[in-house]
Amino acid sequence: MTSSLFLTATPADALIDVPRRLVVQGAAPGAHVTLAASTPRAGGVLWQAEATFVADAQGVVDLTRDAPIGGSYRGVSPMGLVWSQVPEDGKSREVFAQPVTRPLVTTVTALAAGDGGEAFAPSSVSFVQRLAADGVTRRDVREDGLVGTLYLPPGDGPFPAVMILNGSGGGINEPRAALYASHGYAAFALGYFKGPGLPDYISNTPLEYFAKGMDWLRRTVRPAHDFVALSGQSRGGELVLLLGATFPEAVSAVIGYVPSALIHSAQNACDPAIGREGPTWLLDGKPLPHIWENNRTASWAPFDEGPPPHRHTNAMLTALDDAQAVERARIPVEKIRGPVMLLSAEDDGSWPSSRYSRMVTERLAAHSHPYAVEHLDFEKAGHAIVFPYVPTTQLVYAHPVSGKISTGGGQPDANAIADERSWRAVLAFLARAVAERAQSQGQS
Repeated sequence: MTSSLFLTATPADALIDVPRRLVVQGAAPGAHVTLAASTPRAGGVLWQAEATFVADAQGVVDLTRDAPIGGSYRGVSPMGLVWSQVPEDGKSREVFAQPVTRPLVTTVTALAAGDGGEAFAPSSVSFVQRLAADGVTRRDVREDGLVGTLYLPPGDGPFPAVMILNGSGGGINEPRAALYASHGYAAFALGYFKGPGLPDYISNTPLEYFAKGMDWLRRTVRPAHDFVALSGQSRGGELVLLLGATFPEAVSAVIGYVPSALIHSAQNACDPAIGREGPTWLLDGKPLPHIWENNRTASWAPFDEGPPPHRHTNAMLTALDDAQAVERARIPVEKIRGPVMLLSAEDDGSWPSSRYSRMVTERLAAHSHPYAVEHLDFEKAGHAIVFPYVPTTQLVYAHPVSGKISTGGGQPDANAIADERSWRAVLAFLARAVAERAQSQGQS
């Protein structure tokens, strides 16, 4: 006789940052129940994970309560079958479909066998993860010399605004922009290299380009309370702090994902004709001093010659031993006129974002920064902090510009925790920053 399992996923269709409850009913008490999840992602590559559980006395497995006894992840994690996925081809890293307005569909299948050899018909269910909520609109921006994508929430607005900047991989960060818009923000993902009509490299990028981007955003969406926050990751985290310090009247709040406290050279995203010790940022046509410039202790050897997978952080740490060079390259974050949020990782393989973030908070405290400062530092996490719930397993990669094989560090479970907690904290931070801005303007 064959019995039937019954697998449910709740909610079946929601934003990507909404956790799902996966429950299996109808198994024999004590039966081993295996759940296998698969998601077609960018390029049609299938990402997969599985885990085996023991059904309780009622024949139920509930992933919000139960830890697997084996499989792709350990411990209780309702979305473990998503973040622990690995690509079928073993090498893919892109997890979002194109365009990003297309949803991700995960199919989960439950299989079980009872101790007495009783057979159970498998059960399958699918759930949908969306980056863009119903009514969110997308617009390519190719004007005023800017290259980016604007996502707007449904409705007439006005909405507070966020400008999103990528790191050393370049391109346009549409996934984060779509999700910001889904939470009520006019979100402008601005590219500055490795995008249509843009330079191939980060070298000699003028800061005025980003000031123009903020001006365009204000003119175009007329944000609520004139609120324009900056959100950037990695080199983009360095950049948003630098922009907040350089154009303080234009920046309402700063969110730095795995940021730097210092101005860096072009590093792995450099124009080869200029070199990785050449300048990254220009202001008034002049290069800004960076940490590798005239540095007496900096050495690339720990990165270039260290054991694979290479850790860029090991080279960055050598540069911090020259105190004078550090001071010359410090971002004057005390000039920022708004709240600051920093999200860092203790096992960051790309650069020491935990240490950099502490340098920022210490400098702000020393200058009695009159706005809120928040720093979340994630234990055992690595450089790739994004948002829930995406795969966190691909830790080793070829840099998209230099091709150097590196690791961002961290462990998949720790990275998944960082993704979830950081995003909740960012949304709360932005809500408070907007409310404080409105209050300061005498508005409700």
